[in-house]
Amino acid sequence: LRLMKNKPVIVIALISCLLLFIALILTPVQKKMPVKKVGAIKGRIAIVIDDWGYHLDNLAIVKEIKVPLTCAVLPGLKNSSSVARELNNLGFEIILHLPMEPKEKYRLEKNTITLDMNAAQVEDILDLGLGSVIFAKGVNNHMGSAITENSNLSMLVISATKKHKLYFLDSFVTAKSVCRQIAEKIKVRFARRDVFLDNRDDPSYIKAQLLKLKNLAAKHGSAIAIGHDRRNTLMALREMLPQLKNEGYKFVFASELAK
Repeated sequence: LRLMKNKPVIVIALISCLLLFIALILTPVQKKMPVKKVGAIKGRIAIVIDDWGYHLDNLAIVKEIKVPLTCAVLPGLKNSSSVARELNNLGFEIILHLPMEPKEKYRLEKNTITLDMNAAQVEDILDLGLGSVIFAKGVNNHMGSAITENSNLSMLVISATKKHKLYFLDSFVTAKSVCRQIAEKIKVRFARRDVFLDNRDDPSYIKAQLLKLKNLAAKHGSAIAIGHDRRNTLMALREMLPQLKNEGYKFVFASELAK
């Protein structure tokens, strides 16, 4: 008798269950999207561009390069501070491109560190340079083969760099450089150039050097190249760096490779 009284309720419940069952059957199963695998990094690459400060001619080109660059700015030039500010605003890393005496007889920049200087003179030149090249995170040598082969002067330069808590990038203009040993001895973060990109101001040569650079990065895990503030160099970088990035190479600041 009780079941008869509740018959409408039971029927409604059964119909509801049937409708829910049909809805579940008809609802399409949502496929899980495949997880995109991130390819392994083939190697890390730091591109350093030297000699900023002589002019502002190539800022328009460098603005189109959308990967990290390390920009070495010469101190004491008319455009040193302004170009450092512009490049910093673009998100690039700034370092001081410190003039040092070479073995060859080249015209020396004002306030070049020379073999006859003492610690106070070296520190004064570094201080002046950092006042001109704002935002500097590190130091590398402009020319300087005579200095980087000399233990005493290299010690003075790298010790002065340490006082400012900066890293030192050896442009490695001579195979007899003693900078690595000194930096390790006094515990300064250090990096060294592997490839010069533009010893010849020729686009084909520069592109070939970039291929050499990527092969070194693949072999050793990382590599550092130095080029210069020249139109052909920056045009080649603008063209080729996106290709290398797509191949799996990661571009970083030189500071990220300093140890």
